[in-house]
Amino acid sequence: MPETPVRRVVITGLGAVSPVGIGVKDFADAVRAGRVGIGPVRSFDATPFPSRKAAEVAGFEPAAVLRNLDPDRWGRSALLAAAASRLAVEDSGIDARELRAGRSGSIMGTTSGESAVAQSLGGQWVTQGLKGLEPRLVGQMPAGQIAGAVNAELGLSGDAQTIPTACSASNYALGYAFDMVRSGEADLMLAGGADSVNRLTHAGFYALGAMAKDLPQPFDAGRSGIVTGEGGAALLLEPLDHALARGARIYAEVLGYAANCDAAHMVHPDATSIAACIRAAHRDAGVTPEQIDYICAHGTGTPTNDSTEIRAVRQVFGDRLPPISSIKSMLGHTMGAASGFGAIACCTALEQDFLPPTANLVETDPELGPGVDCVPGRGRDARVDIVQNHGFAFGGNNVITILGRYS
Repeated sequence: MPETPVRRVVITGLGAVSPVGIGVKDFADAVRAGRVGIGPVRSFDATPFPSRKAAEVAGFEPAAVLRNLDPDRWGRSALLAAAASRLAVEDSGIDARELRAGRSGSIMGTTSGESAVAQSLGGQWVTQGLKGLEPRLVGQMPAGQIAGAVNAELGLSGDAQTIPTACSASNYALGYAFDMVRSGEADLMLAGGADSVNRLTHAGFYALGAMAKDLPQPFDAGRSGIVTGEGGAALLLEPLDHALARGARIYAEVLGYAANCDAAHMVHPDATSIAACIRAAHRDAGVTPEQIDYICAHGTGTPTNDSTEIRAVRQVFGDRLPPISSIKSMLGHTMGAASGFGAIACCTALEQDFLPPTANLVETDPELGPGVDCVPGRGRDARVDIVQNHGFAFGGNNVITILGRYS
């Protein structure tokens, strides 16, 4: 059999349900302005914790976005993913009937799945026993419901896969969807991720000593940790020729990606492994370090992550470091959605010619070395042609995606 030609793949729709705005325009405007979406925790009682802030999606009304799902039947993470995907499809301008009729599906990443649901079920189990579990919540519990909700909302009959590789999961999803479209296995794919703020995740990071004293300050000399966040991020991928034929707006071309897993330490990232992943992504994308105009960092704001990430970047880029910033300074750590939001920020940077900022930055840590440009405060106007998006997770799960301006 003749080989199927490899297709060029572009991103034509963006959907964001985030702590700084719902919809890609509000999201992009907020990121460019350096607006911070962090406040007191509202979704659970945080009074037992010294750290009582989170980045929650205020005013999220699923019924205002969704057309087909009954919000009472789905968990919050699934609803965030489905709403973001609905927004991405609407943003793309594609005919919904064509999407349903084609080989279309979704790949969604997550860290905790439906932990808010698990939290409720756990309380019922403790107080009432197994017979006291609410059947409606039991049905919402499986993490696979996150991608399932996307397909159900949009009427898709293709793959519906949820990837649980934690904080790099959206980049895994984006790479997987890219492979499916460029190989011809699928024609249209939604990729991204979702997680909801919950007590379990908050308590876990507190127990690790990784919570910020106040706001997250990636790359700052006084950084102290993360603030947990939530949201749904979705990107619509399609073949270039299809996008051109329908006159679609093209945000970016997916040039390539790479993933590796060093398993060197459960929680500490490894600079050498991250550098190897960056080099592999460059090879897959057919680019050189000199061509990268901007890096959307994993940038959690913990002392270890930020210093390790900069060391890895130096191993690849040498003395010439591209601008590197962290949108977690504004969104908090949205877990499985994090690198999905990073990809959306990269797409808007390519479209609008600006560098997303690092908010809350007072003084760049001098121990990071010279030449580190974290774009402090607000976005900066700049020509951006090729961008690099980082996603790292516990256990050494690293994924780098490379996006470029379509030309």
